[in-house]
Amino acid sequence: MGIGGIGELDREAHVPKETGAGAAPRTLAEALRAGGDEGLAALLRARPDLLSPVPNDLTQLATRAGTRGSVVRALERLDRFALQTAEALAVAPDPAPYSVLLGLLSGDGADPEIEAALPRAVGVLREQALVWGDDERLRLVRTARELLAPSAQHPSPTGLGPSVAEATAGMSPGRLQEIIAAAGLPATHDPVSAVAALTELFTDRTRMAALLDTAPPEALAVLDRLVWGPPYGEVTADPAPPVRWLRDRGLLLPVSTRTVVLPREAALHLRGGRAHRVPEPVPPEVTAARTYRPQVVDNAAAGQAHTALATVEELLKSWDQGGPQVLRAGGLSVRDLKRTAAALDVPEPTAAFWLELAHGAGLLASDGEADERYAPTPAYDDWLDLPPAERWAALAAAWLAATRTAGVVGGQDAKGRTLSALGPGLDRAQAPEVRRRVLALQAALPPGAAADRDALLARLRWDRPLRSGGPLADLREQLAVWTLDEAELLGVTGRGALATPARALLNLPLAEAASDDAFHGHDCEPSVAASRAATLLAPLLPEAVDHVLLQADLTAVAPGPLRRPLADVLAVLADVESKGGATVYRFTPGSVRRALDAGRSASDLKDFLTAHSRTPVPQPLAYLIDDVARRHGHLRVGAASAYVRCDDDAVLGEILADRRAAALGLRRLAPTVLAAQADPASLLEGLRAMGYAPAAESAEGDVLVTRADAYRTPPRTAPAPVPDGPPAPDATLLKAAVRAIRAGDHAATAARREPSTAAPLAPGELPRTSPAETLATVQAAALTGSAVWIGYVNAEGAASQRVIAPVRVEGGFVTGYDHTADEVRTYPLHRITGVAELAEEET
Repeated sequence: MGIGGIGELDREAHVPKETGAGAAPRTLAEALRAGGDEGLAALLRARPDLLSPVPNDLTQLATRAGTRGSVVRALERLDRFALQTAEALAVAPDPAPYSVLLGLLSGDGADPEIEAALPRAVGVLREQALVWGDDERLRLVRTARELLAPSAQHPSPTGLGPSVAEATAGMSPGRLQEIIAAAGLPATHDPVSAVAALTELFTDRTRMAALLDTAPPEALAVLDRLVWGPPYGEVTADPAPPVRWLRDRGLLLPVSTRTVVLPREAALHLRGGRAHRVPEPVPPEVTAARTYRPQVVDNAAAGQAHTALATVEELLKSWDQGGPQVLRAGGLSVRDLKRTAAALDVPEPTAAFWLELAHGAGLLASDGEADERYAPTPAYDDWLDLPPAERWAALAAAWLAATRTAGVVGGQDAKGRTLSALGPGLDRAQAPEVRRRVLALQAALPPGAAADRDALLARLRWDRPLRSGGPLADLREQLAVWTLDEAELLGVTGRGALATPARALLNLPLAEAASDDAFHGHDCEPSVAASRAATLLAPLLPEAVDHVLLQADLTAVAPGPLRRPLADVLAVLADVESKGGATVYRFTPGSVRRALDAGRSASDLKDFLTAHSRTPVPQPLAYLIDDVARRHGHLRVGAASAYVRCDDDAVLGEILADRRAAALGLRRLAPTVLAAQADPASLLEGLRAMGYAPAAESAEGDVLVTRADAYRTPPRTAPAPVPDGPPAPDATLLKAAVRAIRAGDHAATAARREPSTAAPLAPGELPRTSPAETLATVQAAALTGSAVWIGYVNAEGAASQRVIAPVRVEGGFVTGYDHTADEVRTYPLHRITGVAELAEEET
């Protein structure tokens, strides 16, 4: 059960275990009790899982801190040297003096870097309640020792094996005497003394060196292969002489009939006293691959931010009338992803990133209909109304907090199913933490410096070594690489260096390089940080223009980003031919017809172009508009299943004679009406493919006006990130939690007198007295002004212990000052399980 069994000794017989001045704590709970509120708050901040729910007292907190799940989470968040320190303590005696721990990390020779870094590492372990005790008696919590200590099932990262005592457990006394005799030691009277003598030999540098001087060279070669791990080796029934020599002297001890192990004490001697082959007290330096002027970086990032906004707008406008269908299992099909990538002129992984970014920002969702499709949400229209810098800040903030990871699209889940864009299974809880850490490491470089990727990945591995090993290793590094690529696409970085607006978004210092402490950010609301980032980005973005330059070749050149009304109309009236510093639009019969379908007349279009062009409307463009308008609506398509009507029966004759119309199943109902087997939408599409310009009409015969922005999903919320454990508590919650735990501990450890007729209570058990005894005791306490200890069960059935000073007892209620809650409260007498007087007055 970990440390919990030890901590509960504090409640034995309901007598507090007072640790006198200078007395060493005997349990983790006593160590926490002796510490200050700042240390308790630091523990709860570093391990927020301990707050769910808030522990009743310090003994419960210590028990919870020793559970396996909580310890594993804490170990996963240690940096490499703090973890190496814990691993060294796991192979050290329990308890271990600080000097022994230092020797295990630095070896026989002094290492100034280890000596300088070790106090910080021990401080981190103490702060997280993984280590407790003073420097003369450092103890690793029991669960952490079980996780990190060497065993045959779970080899230690140190590469060390079991101790002599552990490896010889169960060995016959006769065999032990044979080993110590072969090692040149005098015989002992019992196995315990034999094990102690062999251990003392292996830990004595002089005598151990003398023993190894007599070893054959081949035996020393065997030890060299085992010394840094793994310490286990297989032997035959008749081992070779070098192995037999080592086995006879206990330098190799049997684990089974075919397996031997190098004892820990012997390995440490051969290693020069070091527990780790390569201690890493200093984090790898994140170096700069390239350095640019900060203005160059900001301008490059702003240009990419502008491109990001244009790409998201283009994506969502292309789905304005309803996007692709949702797969039955959820997500976008591979074919639709390829089409989207082709439309955006980007690779498929990049298209998946833009899709997930829009989805994560709440701009894109499924409509929830029976024939479910993706479409923009109403929030998209609100987003379009924002200034460009604020639109970017909204996207960047959503990306920073998102756990949905576009990089895994195309991979497979645990059941072998392909992961699709916008589909389930894309959440990676580590993603936000990795993103922030990668960007914070970049911020630690001088402004304008782009980090070297290999150095940055090495630093990430040092920061979280347990999460960078095993199956999570590739994912964590992939997340870091995806972060670098996505940050460049989004304009968070420019030319690989962190831009100034991104520093504001991350709550990092702006005027100078951020320290490693900047990873934790400042006390700033995300909305305030996003506003600051938008303010810094706004002057760097190109200013929107309200005009175009019309040319005689049926094109229009936009010399910059267009303001929204102009951009919306031009997107319907013309097709984008090329993008870049200036966008080129091309007018075609199809694009003009699209504008006419949207309800505009030829004169409206020419007036609009005249008002927004710095050049006159070219004659070819005016002719194109007039020609398409003259033919537009000449044919009318309605629902019969579908029909075509036209005042000119010759045109209908041409259509019937055209072989391309065969698939439409047309037949003449009247000189000016054709009936079709195809539905109206297919009929419209087929006639347009034949070169006609039909218009759809309603059942009343009116022309149906279609608008590009007509379809939106019902209101949708952005997908919520999947948390990587409980959220970090804020200052208010920490203060309240510390206060509640201290008060509860005061109640739980208060010295009290048991009634003479009552049996001693077990640890944690509530007092039990009769209703009459309870009433009499609280009335007496109210008269004398003394405090009492009560057991109380609330309306939800939750039991607790409290120390109260009764003031008034009437009407079946007792009112008094509750020392546990630090306020005056009223309790129903029937919910008090029992009461006991305190041994001495508690205030």
